[in-house]
Amino acid sequence: MDELAAYNKARWEELAQARVVYTQPWLDLDTRTARQRVDPHGVMGEVQGLEVLCLAASGGQQSAAFGLLGARVTVFDLSETQLARDQEAAAHYGLEIRTVQGDMRDLSAFPDGSFDLVWHAYSINFVPQVAPVFQEVRRVLRPGGLYRMEWANPFTQTIDEASWNGEGYLLRHLYRDGACLQDLNPTWDAWDVYDEDGTHRRIAGPREYVHTLSTVVNGLVRQGFVIIHASEAREEEPDPAPGSWAHFTQIAPPWLTFWCRLQPKALPPGRSGL
Repeated sequence: MDELAAYNKARWEELAQARVVYTQPWLDLDTRTARQRVDPHGVMGEVQGLEVLCLAASGGQQSAAFGLLGARVTVFDLSETQLARDQEAAAHYGLEIRTVQGDMRDLSAFPDGSFDLVWHAYSINFVPQVAPVFQEVRRVLRPGGLYRMEWANPFTQTIDEASWNGEGYLLRHLYRDGACLQDLNPTWDAWDVYDEDGTHRRIAGPREYVHTLSTVVNGLVRQGFVIIHASEAREEEPDPAPGSWAHFTQIAPPWLTFWCRLQPKALPPGRSGL
């Protein structure tokens, strides 16, 4: 584990131990809500009996959903506290879920072609380059398999609802692939966790990096992935107040999601992908 992985692991341990909302297991699922959580646009099809890797996606959320849908689930993540939450959710539902600790840039714990579907949570922005991750995903995914990945919208990653100036959300920072945002966002607002004085707790966040649209698309293409669905995260609230989170997401969607299928024959001429 290198310095970056150790640093981000420590940050996620603190976030998980504070029990912020995105580190808490989903313990209220049924098969309908499970599918809605992991596949709201109906892209992936049936997963009964398939080998699914929840990549950098611990916390007892997606793993529980896929388990309820009949998949054979493996979770791979840095944080032992988060992986323990997956086992908590598995016990709650009576499921068997495999958990493995490690860095998403190194999936050597798994043989080639181990999985039918890789479900990658919002986490690739915690490493400075996407290429090592995409290469490893391609290696462990079977031909024709699905890869779902989500990342920060690079056009709006450096702003949030607090950027509202009365007329719009002003972009100020250079659009630069690999830029580290730690100085821009040194702490995360744990809006669901309060300190003794009643204020939202501020917790040091993991290091995050910008991945431009061209870097992500070209990186997927180089590995033989074909994008079959794209979506943007927005909160569908009617007439949201300017400067609110819902208003911000309807003007500047903060996250993008691609569903891709591994088609090795789609590789550009002369490129092996590995």
